[in-house]
Amino acid sequence: MNSALLSSKKMDWCTPQDFFDRLNEEFGFVLDAAATDKTAKCPLYYTPETDGLSQSWDRGGAVFCNPPYGREIGKWVKKAYEEARGGGYAIVLLIPARTDTAYFHDYIYEKAEIRFVRGRLRFTDDEGNASDPAPFPSMVVIYNGERVKNE
Repeated sequence: MNSALLSSKKMDWCTPQDFFDRLNEEFGFVLDAAATDKTAKCPLYYTPETDGLSQSWDRGGAVFCNPPYGREIGKWVKKAYEEARGGGYAIVLLIPARTDTAYFHDYIYEKAEIRFVRGRLRFTDDEGNASDPAPFPSMVVIYNGERVKNE
């Protein structure tokens, strides 16, 4: 197993292309909110340098976000929730299925559609090389473009 998947040392593991392609077929993404120049899945994307947490995600269509999986992930989930509160475009997150976290209960549960991924994803590095299966389950969180409930 790749020990980097268990640590915060490497947080930019990439979404498998076939997995992204299936989601993109459904949603038609225009923005990848957390990418690098090598890993971007959409023509429009934010990098660590352009900081997707501080930018508007309203770029005229659906947003895909596979955020860094370190300790900052809660900030990305909160950002997606806040962007979704205005409605108008879908936001799709690919994140670890950690239903015991505060961010899950504060920003996802009963506020978004949740699709648990069967099995373990094989993330890739920025060159497209597949890793061993992830040591954690994943979920796809979908804010569907309608206004999210304020609570």
